[in-house]
Amino acid sequence: MTSLDDRDLKILTILQTEGRLTKAALAERVNLSPAACWERLQRLEKAGIIIGYEARINPKLLTGAAEVLMSVELESHRSSDFQAFEKGIENIPEVVECWAVGGGIDYMLRVVTQDIAAYQSLVDGLLSAGVGVKRYYSYVVTKSIKRTAVPLDLLDLNEPKNRRP
Repeated sequence: MTSLDDRDLKILTILQTEGRLTKAALAERVNLSPAACWERLQRLEKAGIIIGYEARINPKLLTGAAEVLMSVELESHRSSDFQAFEKGIENIPEVVECWAVGGGIDYMLRVVTQDIAAYQSLVDGLLSAGVGVKRYYSYVVTKSIKRTAVPLDLLDLNEPKNRRP
């Protein structure tokens, strides 16, 4: 686990909400020289804490796209079954997010397609691809209510618990 100080946390907090901020402006906001700020950013990226910079867009405003949350239960639960499913969805661009979860289902996916017919076609392809889907449920997103940054100030970042190396 990478040790984070107050400036690292401030950098992360700012970048989560203001990703378009220039490095010079970020350095000024956290009271560092641009070079020192750049070194911290590189360290945070190398450690895998910062995994990317992106714009969040609303696909419905662009095309009227369908956004669907999909829960998936696999037929079998061997390590190779999980690997097969994960490899099977890896190159499906409409699957924009996927989480392995516990509690009765195996995965939650966020899928964005042109429309519901395109979503159903994607599901049909997934079912026939032999990636072990036993059961799935679809939840059409009608409205996005909340999406915020990770609340770093509420996490105990000095106590590494259940973290993978």
